[in-house]
Amino acid sequence: MSQTPPSSDKPLPELSDAIRMFEAARGQIEFARQYTLELLEATPMDRWFEIPPGGVSHVAWQVGHLAVSQYGLLMFRMRGRRPEDLDLIKGRFRKTYGRGGKPPESSEGQPTAEELLDKLNRIHALASAELDELDPAELLVEIDMPYAVYPCKLGAVLFCPIHEGLHAGQIGMLRRGLGLESVR
Repeated sequence: MSQTPPSSDKPLPELSDAIRMFEAARGQIEFARQYTLELLEATPMDRWFEIPPGGVSHVAWQVGHLAVSQYGLLMFRMRGRRPEDLDLIKGRFRKTYGRGGKPPESSEGQPTAEELLDKLNRIHALASAELDELDPAELLVEIDMPYAVYPCKLGAVLFCPIHEGLHAGQIGMLRRGLGLESVR
């Protein structure tokens, strides 16, 4: 299934506007992550691999997917792949939890809930450090999908909190399918 990129007819913003948008997106990234962590904290780790009746995913897959996605959007697209990334996001992990990956039906052979949460937190810290070091002039450098609005590094940063919010919503629905009370 090919993905049609958003219209790139929209002109890139001026650098000063891109910097303001970048800073706003950084705040949204932190807000989305805090909400995700709030949902995860309210979800017993021993239930992370349960697929609710009629469901197609579980909390563990959502967490692994958010880790892979944040790496891709805020590290890989900002500075390319580095040798140390192969230890951070191994190919098998990326294949299991990346776009199009199928949630494993059991926890056997998978990272534990604690390991998934640790990876999510570690990638978030590393990605935040990468964004701290990003030269603002780089924001308008063109990249490949996925991104939002603009086909550049800024577009990947803008997409990150939207993507995390979508998956936080899925975690919320999974929690309800498991019979857990809503968080908000």
